[in-house]
Amino acid sequence: MSFFITLVETSDEQRRALERTPRVHAMIHHGLTLAEYRAFLHDLYHIVWHFCPVMAAAASRLDERFRHVRYELYERIEEEKGHEGWVLEDIAAMGGDMARARSAPPSLPVQAMIGFNYHAAERVHPCSVLGMLYVLEVVASVYGGRVADAIARAIGREVAAGGFKFLSSHATMDVDHMAKLNRLLKTIDDPAAQESVVNSTRVNFHQFGQLFGESGFASHLAA
Repeated sequence: MSFFITLVETSDEQRRALERTPRVHAMIHHGLTLAEYRAFLHDLYHIVWHFCPVMAAAASRLDERFRHVRYELYERIEEEKGHEGWVLEDIAAMGGDMARARSAPPSLPVQAMIGFNYHAAERVHPCSVLGMLYVLEVVASVYGGRVADAIARAIGREVAAGGFKFLSSHATMDVDHMAKLNRLLKTIDDPAAQESVVNSTRVNFHQFGQLFGESGFASHLAA
């Protein structure tokens, strides 16, 4: 059995738990209010802003045994850099405050997620970054397009009218990324590296679910 299949199977409960989160279920099927979507984009901005720096931190610690992983991260950084700007464009299109999105910290679950990913890459095992990639690309490719459509319907806006650039683009883009990640994970045979990826995947799924709890993006609504 390939490590990719092992990862899918060992993290499936966390993925299903994310789907069962009431606010996630509601968002997929009924969308969000405009205020909720703005708050969600605020948190999303910070997740995306740190995406490339976490990969860079991991790449800097990968030795020659994982040279192929390091090169894949270099390519991924080149592809992903600047995408936080797409989130800012969506915030502006939805009448949000770009300056506040940049300056105000994200919700507590997102701060914890970001902190964990730096810690895991720098202090546990640099291959743990692949768990972060797996979770964010599963979420984007499986749910991104559906969520964009549901939110657009809820607020009476066409997706093509603007405000959904990040979600819509990554719904398609990350299908290809997932295929590349599948091939990459099949090359990981080091037990410590595998363990770090599995743990990172579980933690990132959990924290992403917490994003939709009371301490998640909804906490911005009262700000």
